[in-house]
Amino acid sequence: MSVAVVTDSTAYLPPGPVRAHRLTVVPLTVVLNGAEGLEGVETLPADATRALGGRRVSVSTSRPSPEQFVATYRRLLADGADGVLSVHLSADLSGTVDAARLAAAEVGDRVEVVDSRSTGMGLGFPALAAATAAGAGVDLPGVRAAALAAVDRTTIFFYVDTLEFLRRGGRINAAEALLGTALSVKPIMHMPDGAIVVRDKVRTASRGVARLIDLAVEAAADAEVDLGVHHLAAPHRAEHLVEALTARLGDRLHDTYVSEVGAVVAAHAGPGLAGVVIHRRQA
Repeated sequence: MSVAVVTDSTAYLPPGPVRAHRLTVVPLTVVLNGAEGLEGVETLPADATRALGGRRVSVSTSRPSPEQFVATYRRLLADGADGVLSVHLSADLSGTVDAARLAAAEVGDRVEVVDSRSTGMGLGFPALAAATAAGAGVDLPGVRAAALAAVDRTTIFFYVDTLEFLRRGGRINAAEALLGTALSVKPIMHMPDGAIVVRDKVRTASRGVARLIDLAVEAAADAEVDLGVHHLAAPHRAEHLVEALTARLGDRLHDTYVSEVGAVVAAHAGPGLAGVVIHRRQA
């Protein structure tokens, strides 16, 4: 049996793993100051960074349409797939999962949809787990189970310079943003159940990055792990995170993925973002 795996552009997987695992990536749409583009295709991270640096910023994002998913699923099935597993960013952040489910209902029971309850490599690791199972010839229920197991073994933390962009996008409430601004704190966020929640508050960027490292090590516990590192216009922070976590995790660290987040997350997090994702491997 052949199962095709679909994800969306907010996984921010490097191109190599996408090709190697034969993943299909459906892009979200971003509108930056009136200019609309598909994330990762027409709108790149640098476009978001430039737009967010302006005085007057108008940014919005939208999910792929159900029709886009229907076309994708039907194409994959017509190309020989026996089933399709579609893994997407948290339903608390986007309507992408809902669009995929509407499409799956139209196409039929050969399509299953999974909510990763995360984004970035918090989505990327479940997609890779599903693709690995599919590559081993596992059937659709088994591929779905592999994705869900990876969701449960994946933890994401990220640092932002300000809560303002999350407030503008409606991802946190105004009171949380006001508190962060008033105290001049640097927030560290996590997604314990699909929603973005403040995990810690520190006073400086350097302490924020140091805290990310500690939280990642705590999340790894004693497990063998894979690591995802993200940034937005802050490659030096990503490099520091990789070096520090490689040293701290030692032989328990297997695969490392580093990528700049795209315009969708950029619109809601702002320049300076740094993130770590820990995927605990099965024993």
